[in-house]
Amino acid sequence: MSYPDTYYKQTMADAKVRPVLSETVECDTVIIGGGLAGLTTALQLARSGQSVVVLEAESVGFGASGRNGGFVSPGFATGSGEIAKRAGSDAARQLHLLSIEGVDFIRETIEQLRIDGARPQPGLISVLRYDDGSSLKAHADEMKRAYGYALDYLDTDQVRSVLKSKRYFHGLRDGRAFHMHPLNYLRGVADEVERLGGRIYERSAAIATALSGAEKTVQTIRGKVKARRVVFTTGGYTGRLNGQLNRAFLPIATYVMLSEEAPELIRTAVATDDAVGDNRRAGDYYRLVDNGKRLLWGGRITTRAASPAALARELRREMVGTYPQLKELKTELAWSGLMSYARHLMPQIGEMQPGVWHCTAFGGHGLNTTAIGGKLVAEAILGHSNRYKLFKPFGLVWAGGYAGLAVAQLTYWKLQAQDWWRERAA
Repeated sequence: MSYPDTYYKQTMADAKVRPVLSETVECDTVIIGGGLAGLTTALQLARSGQSVVVLEAESVGFGASGRNGGFVSPGFATGSGEIAKRAGSDAARQLHLLSIEGVDFIRETIEQLRIDGARPQPGLISVLRYDDGSSLKAHADEMKRAYGYALDYLDTDQVRSVLKSKRYFHGLRDGRAFHMHPLNYLRGVADEVERLGGRIYERSAAIATALSGAEKTVQTIRGKVKARRVVFTTGGYTGRLNGQLNRAFLPIATYVMLSEEAPELIRTAVATDDAVGDNRRAGDYYRLVDNGKRLLWGGRITTRAASPAALARELRREMVGTYPQLKELKTELAWSGLMSYARHLMPQIGEMQPGVWHCTAFGGHGLNTTAIGGKLVAEAILGHSNRYKLFKPFGLVWAGGYAGLAVAQLTYWKLQAQDWWRERAA
């Protein structure tokens, strides 16, 4: 799948041509997957002087890491109550603090590496599509009390003053969260990994591994890597490379579309530079890009990728249903990508066997959680911390295979129906 011809090609940093692995190389740690988790792990290891090799099947950021909405905000795809039920209340609190740390980590990395093409745009508004402001006020109070984290409550008039839609009632604005160009961020991190001596090979898919001995090997079509440690950060594109990982997640497709240039028309609907997301499961998320000239709109999930034309129709239906004034706004491009979801809806981070690490299942969690996952794996490899063990309750449980995909799709349809009834009642 190619990148969008407008937003991504016109605004992304110059693409660097990276080599294909065509020989046998050695390193301390080989990382399989050149997305956000893999590159963050590589960055932190390289900063500590380790020799690192990253193998990427396509190009840096080709998967969901480089083609998502670019939201950076704390929290997880599942609720705090479910996390506490499985891990305990203290661990749930520590995990949420990690997600906040991830937001600050990405912002600091952009500043430290001067990644101008990923300059953060502050502000994220989370909106309700039904009338229940008291629940948002209670959540804001709890975040302030438990974490010292400020969220600003917006009443219906305040929400509709910037989001010109009768679908929205109340909102919370997170001024510490931000949005950015994710592919540019990844390219900046990759450049720093290489500056520190790390080696990144593109179009170098791992096709086989030997992991039982003290020396691990990873085979590509034309080359081989020998290392003391292997880190799998392949997400929804793991395939048959590692059966244990592949059985532990569901590959879920998500969709994004990009509008034509029409800043004046777009501003009749979205009169804010904040990113926006609604409260539904797999709800809409969108933001202005290209200096406000275009609208990037994402949402919906399926267990199999639809055609670009079909997904564009679905996303347009959502957009126009929310903002009828945008019915004349043309879609310039639409694309999809595979995310990995675990059955427990939490990231899967840990050591599968001595010297073999995994950092995956970040679907629905945002860029901050993916980045902090990579940082935790690097900390563990370096012996700096064992914070990765906070994710131990969320292990590599079987996701159900084809039956799991069917259940996931049925669950999504059920949640959609519940959303519809709740909004209808409003």
